[in-house]
Amino acid sequence: MSLNPFFLQGSTNEQYLVQDLINEQLKIFGIEVYYIPRKLITTDDILGEVQSSKFDDSFLIEAYLNNYEGYAPDSDIMTKFGLRLKNEISLTISRERYEEFIAPFLEGISSGIRDNIITGYDFGDLITRPKEGDLIYFPLGERLFEIKKVEHEKPFYQLGKNYVYDLSCELYEYENEQINTFIDEVDNTVEDEGYITTLSLVGLAATATAVAGITTNAISQIFLNNDGSGYTSIPTVTFSEPPSGGIRATAVAITTSIANVQSIKRLEITNGGSGYITPPTITFSGGGGTGAAATCSIGGTEFSVSTLVITNAGLGYPVAPIVTISGPIGSGVTATAVATVDGNKISTLRIINPGLGYTEAPTVTFAGFSTVGVGTFVYNEEVTGQTSGTKAIVKNFKRDTSLDANNPPIILDVAINSGKFSAGEIIVGSTSSAEYVVKSHDLDSKDDTYDQNEEFELEADNILDFTETNPFGEIW
Repeated sequence: MSLNPFFLQGSTNEQYLVQDLINEQLKIFGIEVYYIPRKLITTDDILGEVQSSKFDDSFLIEAYLNNYEGYAPDSDIMTKFGLRLKNEISLTISRERYEEFIAPFLEGISSGIRDNIITGYDFGDLITRPKEGDLIYFPLGERLFEIKKVEHEKPFYQLGKNYVYDLSCELYEYENEQINTFIDEVDNTVEDEGYITTLSLVGLAATATAVAGITTNAISQIFLNNDGSGYTSIPTVTFSEPPSGGIRATAVAITTSIANVQSIKRLEITNGGSGYITPPTITFSGGGGTGAAATCSIGGTEFSVSTLVITNAGLGYPVAPIVTISGPIGSGVTATAVATVDGNKISTLRIINPGLGYTEAPTVTFAGFSTVGVGTFVYNEEVTGQTSGTKAIVKNFKRDTSLDANNPPIILDVAINSGKFSAGEIIVGSTSSAEYVVKSHDLDSKDDTYDQNEEFELEADNILDFTETNPFGEIW
């Protein structure tokens, strides 16, 4: 039996009236919230899972809070990891207001279709309605909520049409998404959330300088005959005295650890001495180890590099630069040396090979990064390491004048790291074009007091040592 033809089931004008009444009620009794759509950046090609996303748009819209007496019941639940606060809320927004004032700006953007980020998937009505995964900023509690479910058919087709969206929301759990809505009260909510690591950068710079001294009858080469073992600290290296009028040579030992055995790696000359007629005797003392032995040769009447004196320690060296000593004129052996850095400055120069055949003092030059940082990184821009290729998102950029007003340390806090930045590489900002040299990258999260993975690993290594044998036994 057909319906009575003399009664309308919902004319267009009746539907307009209901929608206008709902809009008016929401404007009177509602709360202004920010609707923040989710934009997908990358997804898994096989499973279709979202790997990274960002929130960089916001729209002000009125919403009615259904659970006005407080958060929904059972919002606080006990899990095996402790108490979890979901703080669920239910909001009602106008369908017409969303479709006319928000949806036109989002079509093809929040789904990623416009940028061809996601292909081969039919989103259907997800383009024109609120989507699960979008965020709501709730100003009363200054909190971000994530939309978990969108009910778009309740009330169920009054007069043949739906007029509202019911949004079931849960307290947002930050997972390193990019959030930059340019609304301070929203962005400040998550500014320090997530896994944020710290980069120490190099700012001011000055090139280091040094001069070399040459002499005859000095140490020309050291031979490490036995590297010893069991050293708990650096041993003292002593050369026997030269004949009267000469200068005693000096050197330092560089140790290394192989299979938890501390031994001597090499000897670095700090003064080649002078006046030696025969090679001096080299002895080792202290350090707790035994067995180290070394011999040396002397240059005789040919000049070799005996001293390296730093005349300007420079500034802005994140890692030790390469030291180059010019070669002798004509035939001979070119001297080599290494530098160490302390506080972005050259702290010591040590001779590895004094060379042979110099007729005049050689020049000493330093090759490596010594540059002036340029520009200011901006919040949420992407920075890229020019050597490692590592990428990250800027969270904070500051100069700590409390430590050094004249040359304050430069700190860059970053998130969503794709790897670790290498000391000495240049990083460049994608938006600001700022360029700085990395001094170090601390992978411990700066705001997580429980981030002690490295400490746990080091302590575990002291308990179980796998370097020699398997402590749980061997299977043959």
